[in-house]
Amino acid sequence: MPGAAAPGGPIAAPATLRRPATEAISHGLNTVPAPVLVLGGVLGLQGGAALTTGLYPLVGPAGVVALRLVLAAVLLVALWRPGWRWDSRTWSLALGAGTLIAVHHLSYYEAVARVPLGAATTMEFIGPFALALAGSRRPADLLWAALAATGVVLLSRSGVPMNGAGLLFGLLAGGCWGGYILVGKRLAAHLPDGRGLALAVSWGALLSLPYGILQAGTRLLDPGTLAIAFAVAVLSSVLPYSFQMAALRRLPPGVFGVLTSLEPAVGALIGLSFLGQHLAPQQWTGVAAVALASVGTVGRGTRAA
Repeated sequence: MPGAAAPGGPIAAPATLRRPATEAISHGLNTVPAPVLVLGGVLGLQGGAALTTGLYPLVGPAGVVALRLVLAAVLLVALWRPGWRWDSRTWSLALGAGTLIAVHHLSYYEAVARVPLGAATTMEFIGPFALALAGSRRPADLLWAALAATGVVLLSRSGVPMNGAGLLFGLLAGGCWGGYILVGKRLAAHLPDGRGLALAVSWGALLSLPYGILQAGTRLLDPGTLAIAFAVAVLSSVLPYSFQMAALRRLPPGVFGVLTSLEPAVGALIGLSFLGQHLAPQQWTGVAAVALASVGTVGRGTRAA
């Protein structure tokens, strides 16, 4: 019967929704090496983060999250047209991933508003770092993860007193990021294209929108703000999440987690190049340590494959 699903599987989308464009996108992402996709996602996330510096004074952290996720959801739904006829497993994975996305974004931006960016990123990395340790099978895995963690700590050394609430928000973001890697991998395996991602981001947008409205109100509709937010949504959500879903289908969660530790290093370079944020020598040492750990992880993963 057309549109029916096997027991326990997702309900198939109508044939009219299987467009050549989306099939080409899925095929193209699957042909790119998974570590390259992770790096592309990192570049997009940090590039978008640099753009958000102009939005904080206008709409606040919750407003940034709401605009970013709502615009990303609109773009992803328009592209993938996921529909609503899915089984309970698909919905549970999509809603779980979307909830983790929303809570991660809200807590991370609240952390950045209270503590230096490096410290917030350090706390955020605890989630992927814990996955790397939990999933390790060889001593080399622990060494690469420890080296990456050391690099992130060095990057966060700014000498600025830490705000306790900011550190707790960062820790919450780290837990959500680790949980998203696990749930996102299952969602990516369950749906071999971007429909699951569109559902997840849409749910995350619905959860974050009330907080954004409470904090920013009608300022969310300012044309200039929307223009910047659109660029942030593409760079920080649509492209990175699409890349990550494709990479998660092929990478163990621990390896994926360590590879994302490139974010502080890439963020430091983008901050230096575009925002004039200079680093101390010990922080550049952290950049080198994180980069080396990621290269080592890629090499190990390639040999295993």
